[in-house]
Amino acid sequence: MPSRRIPSTSTLLAFEAAARHGSFSLAAQELVVTEGAVSRQIARLETFLRVPLFARGGNRVDLTAHGARYAEEVGRLLASLEQSTLQVMTTPVRKHVLELAVIGTFATKWLIPRLPSFAREHADTVINLSTRNAPFVLGGTIFDAAITFTHPAWAGVESRYLFRSALVPVCRPDLVAPSRRGDSAVLSTLPLLHKMATPESWPDYAREFEIDLQGAAIGGRFEQFSMLIEAAHAGLGVALVPYLYVADGIRAGELIALGPPGRDTGKDFILVTGARSQQADLLEEFADWLMAEATSDAPPRAPAGSISPRP
Repeated sequence: MPSRRIPSTSTLLAFEAAARHGSFSLAAQELVVTEGAVSRQIARLETFLRVPLFARGGNRVDLTAHGARYAEEVGRLLASLEQSTLQVMTTPVRKHVLELAVIGTFATKWLIPRLPSFAREHADTVINLSTRNAPFVLGGTIFDAAITFTHPAWAGVESRYLFRSALVPVCRPDLVAPSRRGDSAVLSTLPLLHKMATPESWPDYAREFEIDLQGAAIGGRFEQFSMLIEAAHAGLGVALVPYLYVADGIRAGELIALGPPGRDTGKDFILVTGARSQQADLLEEFADWLMAEATSDAPPRAPAGSISPRP
């Protein structure tokens, strides 16, 4: 097998630090070496690649176009290598490891609070979570799988349907008198809170339940569902969010549902799997557990104070 044409790790570390700081001297301080040592490592790398990576001018060093592209890729690969190294160092012997990429709000509001029950049944498994809110290429990463929404970018990849994240309108209990919680007109009297990426959610919800919702597109906008939920807790208005994320809060009386979960709003969760065949059985068990937990959290057919469609 021919030898790999890859620069040494020390050379790549010197280049990545210099590119990140835009300075050989700052890179040298970080790596605890001399500035001359960093300069020589960069020169060796440029000779190896046969292209200039930095444009030198006085005390300044600026990345060339080749250098900027290479720095982005090297930084990503070094970060992945560091994460893989830490995984090996910190995982007990004879433990299985699942590396999962998950949507941030799903992880904090639903998955992590329920992981203890999975851990009790799988004491020999360690689960590591990283946030990935947008689609990405799973191959070539450390991840065994991703828990994410359906999206055209995932077309053609191996995946398993998990459950639907139906949206439900929620607010703090003191915003609505108990006698009005079943009246659809109450939604028109409260500020509506929106997710930036899905401004059509409120109009869609109003259309599904035939609610005369004036100004359905007006109201504060938030980037993430976690922000929407906190805004609802703070009393800023009514948030239309996945029922799974607020089921615990509704049961605890911290939030109230001002209508049933929408059938036509929300998205489907899927488990996108990678090519690590040795994890296939464990991933199947994990997917089964996810579906069972989601089923136990399914919304009741008629939540207290729900809004019914207009006749």
